[in-house]
Amino acid sequence: MIKVSIVVPVYNAGPYLERSAPSLLHQTIGQDAYEIVYVDDGSTDGSGARLDALAARHPGRVRVLHQENSGWPGRPRNVGVREARGEYVQFVDQDDELAPDALERLHRIAARNRSDIVLGRVAGTMAGPSNVFKRTVERCTAADAPLFESLTPHKMFRRDFLLSHGIAFPEGRVRLEDQVFMARAYVRAETVSILAGPPCYLWNRREDGGNTSSRATSPETYYGHLRTVVEEIKAGTDPGPLQDHLLRRSYRVELLRPVTEPRVLQRTGSTLEHYFTTVRDLALTAFPPGVRDGFPAITRLRATLLEEGRLDSLVELARRTRGITTHVTLDDLRRHDGRLLVSTTTSLLRPDGEPLTLHERYGRLLLDPDLLDGIKGAENWEVPHPLAYAYGELLVQDPDRDQWWFPDADLTPRTRPLGAGRHQVVVSGTTVIDPATLADGTELPPGAHLVWASAQLLGIGRRARITRPATDRPFLPATRVATPPRLLLPTWTAPHGHLTLTVGPPDHTSPLDHVLLHTATSPRLRRRARTFVKRLPSPVRSRLAPFARRFTRSGN
Repeated sequence: MIKVSIVVPVYNAGPYLERSAPSLLHQTIGQDAYEIVYVDDGSTDGSGARLDALAARHPGRVRVLHQENSGWPGRPRNVGVREARGEYVQFVDQDDELAPDALERLHRIAARNRSDIVLGRVAGTMAGPSNVFKRTVERCTAADAPLFESLTPHKMFRRDFLLSHGIAFPEGRVRLEDQVFMARAYVRAETVSILAGPPCYLWNRREDGGNTSSRATSPETYYGHLRTVVEEIKAGTDPGPLQDHLLRRSYRVELLRPVTEPRVLQRTGSTLEHYFTTVRDLALTAFPPGVRDGFPAITRLRATLLEEGRLDSLVELARRTRGITTHVTLDDLRRHDGRLLVSTTTSLLRPDGEPLTLHERYGRLLLDPDLLDGIKGAENWEVPHPLAYAYGELLVQDPDRDQWWFPDADLTPRTRPLGAGRHQVVVSGTTVIDPATLADGTELPPGAHLVWASAQLLGIGRRARITRPATDRPFLPATRVATPPRLLLPTWTAPHGHLTLTVGPPDHTSPLDHVLLHTATSPRLRRRARTFVKRLPSPVRSRLAPFARRFTRSGN
């Protein structure tokens, strides 16, 4: 029985086929449990012959279908689904790769829940951190999970689900074809599973800039296709709160982008007017009022200014909100049972460095008058729900390996009184970081891992460093963690004083290793150590070299 069919649309992939193919051919699910279906969309660079040679080397496991060029991945994917023999289909682009155990892990959770769709965590040069994959979710739907924040098709789908509902990609040169397909699927799926943990899909940016999604298009074409996405969501839902909720992502991310910084500040004259007119028409004709009214304060203000035709006000608002920054205070840092407890408070500051505030007037909360002063249409902007969509969390980044991890904790939003009727929205709380399990259930690897704070407040999203407190309290010493044991040292990375978790190599926890780790993470000590070592006799320097190299990676 074939459990999974990998469907790969191909057009002039060239050497990227050889880069991608090994990850598809060596899946741990078992050679008899899956197949690879390549659909050659009329390639002219010899990709078809490359695929035929690959199929000849792997008969039965690799199938190649050839067709005339259709101009876009939609038709080859649809053909692949129709011709697939697996219970599930996994879409993979010709430039990308799968983790070795991706199909095994994805199919296991799919079979356990008879899932219509399974989202596996995505990593790679085209993917940023996404808290959609913060936790594994066995069963959910678009009504109770943020599925519309993940609209790429690099997922596993139950084939009968797609066929029975007639869910297919639009064919031809259709921008946002992935979003059209995912909107059709999400609103009809009864069971969706989300698989956190190690990445399943590696989404790679091509060195030659040839990713299909990078091709330019006109505003009419792009937003005409966005209208199709909106229509698909409406077709699968009844008017009301759920439909409004599902439509907000398209409005917030796609529709408001041309009238939000930085783009509204980069375009001028007729070009800016063109984009503004196009998105305003779509806002007025395609989105119910409940979509706009459910946004947080600043997003709702942008939407209202757009629908009222106030382009100058949108430009001025963008100039001011561009300078809003996130302020993070480290309230406490301590250890407990081998874990780090990081207490933080995150808030927003105006461009002048003062807190972004809410002003209480006659029982109403109004958005900061100093921020909005002189912006027509923004006067006395009321904030009836100051904690709407307010959210905060910490992230840990491994910059050397391009990995992000989410400690399993959420911060709590609240309003903080500042006096004289002024209030500030903040997110605060304690995040537990377990170095033995943070890296997708395993211990943090050796190296320097940066700790970030991320927050969404009043419709402003920012990520900021956690920096050295002004009090400069004594820092925690290195300690032994995980199995096999290794040293963990919280420290501040120069030049920004960024909170960093530095991990030494396994089984190196001697007193000398403690000294080397502290030296590697302190610029001042590193300078002194280099000066000291240079003065030593050559034989002594040679004997010290292996110890120094051991922690070079950790201290960078």
